[in-house]
Amino acid sequence: MTSQGFTPDPYDPQHDLHPDFTVDWTTYDDVDDGTQRWSTWLSVEPLSRGPEPRPDWVVTSQGAVDTELGILKTGKEADVFLLERADPLEPDKAVVMAAKRYRSTEHRTFHRSAGYTEGRAMKRSRDERALKRKSTFGKLVASGEWATSEWDALKRFWSLGLPVPYPVQIDGTEILMEWITVDGDSAPRLAQTRPEPALLASYFDQLRDAMATMVQSGIVHGDLSAYNILAAGDRLVIIDLPQIVDLVGNTNGFDYLMRDCTNVCAWFRQKGLEAADEQELFGDLMAHAF
Repeated sequence: MTSQGFTPDPYDPQHDLHPDFTVDWTTYDDVDDGTQRWSTWLSVEPLSRGPEPRPDWVVTSQGAVDTELGILKTGKEADVFLLERADPLEPDKAVVMAAKRYRSTEHRTFHRSAGYTEGRAMKRSRDERALKRKSTFGKLVASGEWATSEWDALKRFWSLGLPVPYPVQIDGTEILMEWITVDGDSAPRLAQTRPEPALLASYFDQLRDAMATMVQSGIVHGDLSAYNILAAGDRLVIIDLPQIVDLVGNTNGFDYLMRDCTNVCAWFRQKGLEAADEQELFGDLMAHAF
């Protein structure tokens, strides 16, 4: 192998390598196994990483370290933690993400799974049989199925331009996603806010447009309420998507859509938006469905 007329002699241990053959490398300190791990970005397969083009804040460095910052929210099926991913050599590019981790089989209850999963096709018949028997293996399958379902929903919604957190990656039953904030703190759930009339009306318009986009794509959130929506300043962000429903493939798809309409409209009316009517919203969405 030559470079600019230089041919190194592999049998001469004394020769100096030409500058073109030198490699820069840096040694990283070991991580603290208690609260840190090496970034899992490169250890997951490409399809387990977020859709492109990716936001410029996504850290893909092989030398990045993931640091646990504490729990953000607990739930019936999963807990959400805050996790910082940063390359020690580029601390200014550090990013904090939300890490949603589905519970172990001993601490989890997917109490509504049967109704939501109707119409979904499983890759392996063995897994489907295990789910129906509710065996120990079936519970393990359920955990992975719901994590995968939410991951697929996040990617699909993001690609449709819907207001959801950017999905960074999935690794087993852990999903890393964008942490939605307001002035550096976690964005509150819509249920925790008291928006002024103009902002309230804007929120309703945003939500109606998002639901219309879902319906046009044959999707229903399935559990939409003011508790599954974040108020990030003047915009809404929809979260908690493992139970999304196929509008047509699920025999209860239209019932789930009606329930979503009822839940959100009841909250908006309670806050003073009398124009929020579930029957009218459902009718508008049906016009988008066909």
